[in-house]
Amino acid sequence: MKLSQVETLMMVLFRRRNMRLSYIIGVLATLITVTAAAQPPSGAVYGIVAAGSKIQVGVFREGLLKAFGHDHLIAAKRFSGTVHFNADKVEESSLALDMEASSLTVLDPGVAEKDRRDAQATMVSAKVLGVESFPRITFRSTGVQQIKKAGAEWEVTVAGKLNLHGVEKPISFPVRIRLDNTRLTLNGEVFIAQTGFGIKPVKVAGGTVRVKDRVKVSFTIVAERNNS
Repeated sequence: MKLSQVETLMMVLFRRRNMRLSYIIGVLATLITVTAAAQPPSGAVYGIVAAGSKIQVGVFREGLLKAFGHDHLIAAKRFSGTVHFNADKVEESSLALDMEASSLTVLDPGVAEKDRRDAQATMVSAKVLGVESFPRITFRSTGVQQIKKAGAEWEVTVAGKLNLHGVEKPISFPVRIRLDNTRLTLNGEVFIAQTGFGIKPVKVAGGTVRVKDRVKVSFTIVAERNNS
């Protein structure tokens, strides 16, 4: 065999060896990533207590004749979820929330009962939430960043995925956390654009009275530590 042929054969063998090595490294990296993602959330488990919690949505009017309309205050009545909270490593905490879309109720204090009923019917209809087609609203956190800690209170930023009206989008918002023995309290608010989730803001009188695209969700979530 000539020298050039030997050199060519050695180069082919060397390349094949590197390809095998790269393949093995790739498989190992994938296994490590999958294993890390499969790890359960860190910290104690707290169940959300709907009866002691409050989730409200503020919907605000705009337009040329907005003085003839009114803002809306909406409350969630049926929701549940879990908080995994690690006081030593807050970044490893997580939040999961499930809400029945049909439980969203128009409160609108000071407004005539007929107007409340009309607003409620419009909200749950296919024109807005479409609760028959999209019965659940869910949020799953993907990350928590600690901003500040003072005693048994933390200020954090929670990032996650909100599924609303059949559309899932990433959102993030500040949250204040307080730990009292076995009770965890989360307070915060976030603005959400309806159009980002395929919802067209309601308008009447040719658009001279309409609701703003951005609605404000404010919450006080109370969760009790599980005994198990």
